[in-house]
Amino acid sequence: MSVSQLTKRVRRELSYLEYPAREWTIPRFRDGSPVLDVLIVGGGQSGLGIAFGLRLERITNFRIIDRRRRGFEGPWRSFARMKQLRTPKEVTGIDFGIPSLTVRAWYEEKFGKRAWDRIDTLHQEVWRSYLDWYRDVLALPVENDVELVLIEPVDDIFLALLRRSDGIERVHAKKIVLATGFEGSGSWRAPRSLVTHLSADLYAHSADVIDFRKLAGKRIGILGAGASAFDNAALALEAGAARVDLCFRRSEMPRVNPLTWMNFAGMLGHFGELSDLDRWRFMRHILEELPVPPTQDAYWRCRSFENFHWHSECGWSVVEQAGGVARARSTDRSFDFDFIIFANGVETDLAARPELVLFCEEIALWQDRFTPPRGEESESLARYPYLGKAFEFTERHCGAAPFLKGLYNFTFGAMLSHGISGAAITGMKYGLRRLVSGIAQQLFREEAAAYYRDLLSYETPELRTLDSAFVWLSQLGSEAVNGDGLVSQFDQHQVATLGGSLQRSMPQQSSLSAKSIRLGRKKRTRRAAQLKKKKRR
Repeated sequence: MSVSQLTKRVRRELSYLEYPAREWTIPRFRDGSPVLDVLIVGGGQSGLGIAFGLRLERITNFRIIDRRRRGFEGPWRSFARMKQLRTPKEVTGIDFGIPSLTVRAWYEEKFGKRAWDRIDTLHQEVWRSYLDWYRDVLALPVENDVELVLIEPVDDIFLALLRRSDGIERVHAKKIVLATGFEGSGSWRAPRSLVTHLSADLYAHSADVIDFRKLAGKRIGILGAGASAFDNAALALEAGAARVDLCFRRSEMPRVNPLTWMNFAGMLGHFGELSDLDRWRFMRHILEELPVPPTQDAYWRCRSFENFHWHSECGWSVVEQAGGVARARSTDRSFDFDFIIFANGVETDLAARPELVLFCEEIALWQDRFTPPRGEESESLARYPYLGKAFEFTERHCGAAPFLKGLYNFTFGAMLSHGISGAAITGMKYGLRRLVSGIAQQLFREEAAAYYRDLLSYETPELRTLDSAFVWLSQLGSEAVNGDGLVSQFDQHQVATLGGSLQRSMPQQSSLSAKSIRLGRKKRTRRAAQLKKKKRR
């Protein structure tokens, strides 16, 4: 089988899952224009999975937008500079349980089953190519080069301002999902205390666009010890950097990956149901006490260069510009760098999100709902949004911003409330279902009165006659002879079924078999055709 044949198989299998086929959400209009049921912001892996999940729930009145051009949604062809994913190759999730839609099915058809057996993890470009196929096979309507600028609550819905190449578009939506990845609840930002006195051409964040070719022959400083730090260090070395020094504040190189421990159904699927204290303690240990280390391959990739050096207990206290270079100082060391890359991760700060500026202060954070025990405080965790059961924002003050229940945060900021979900491949299997189910539930509950009125007015009969089957068939034949041809509305299976019912209800007329009914039907059809021909003459 080829990938094109797999595509056909996926579409055929989806046709088997069309029950119930009815699209059920109630159309609404605002200022003469239709209101979306859902606006999905982000066309990466999460946004695509959300869109497919909504379709499976027969919710089709949605749009997907992404500010990047096609193929560059998400991090995979931008700042994700690893060669291999650290995710196990067997991961599933956005396939929603359809085997032919899994990355394994696609990989085996593209590269062969033996190739699949030989790998442990996927190349990041392979994963990105799989997402491209996923988008196409499902015909998901991602609108690229469209950026969400602002969200404004309007009565019980939202007005979203979208920046397009030809201007600003105003779109109304009942629900909005922010599927904007790692930075969706804050921003990638170099430590302000360290870059205050540096010119912009002397540093970058690891998530920035960096032309590594320009680093050839230069002294490069990397702050951080995680996967991103090593990936950027490797690219700088491979580009011909004269020397790379990787510095971090911890006494030892991180070696244990807590995210690997989290890969089991209980943690992935039900972390969000734990108590606040339990969730806080789990994530404080995972995010702060046990940081994610580099992969073995990334470490070896750097260690293969003699001009690579790493320094523990070497967090920088100050960075100054002197003579066109950046001078970084720790407690007992000093370095002169021609360029610095800060690999300090993402800073969670909803105030940094321009689309939330109108009501950011109304959104509840963990510091508003939970006070940790003494000695277990965390300033960074306290800034995470405190989300509801389906990833919806919650109110800081009860009753002050009820519209927040229709705004969903499927980003890295959901980590403390729901564990690995909004910005990690491994968590999507459970997170997507929870999110989609929550959206569908809200849409139905909010229109329950309308559905009840529709039920009261429903009058389509299923029992179409109170006559016996024999009388009904006789009337049907008479109508056919009269030239209306109504018998053609019923296929042989229906007539045979009725014939069987007639035999059971009228045993004294046992000669009226399904076969005789079919023969009678043919005669009546021919007779009706003859009558029509005479009329035309």
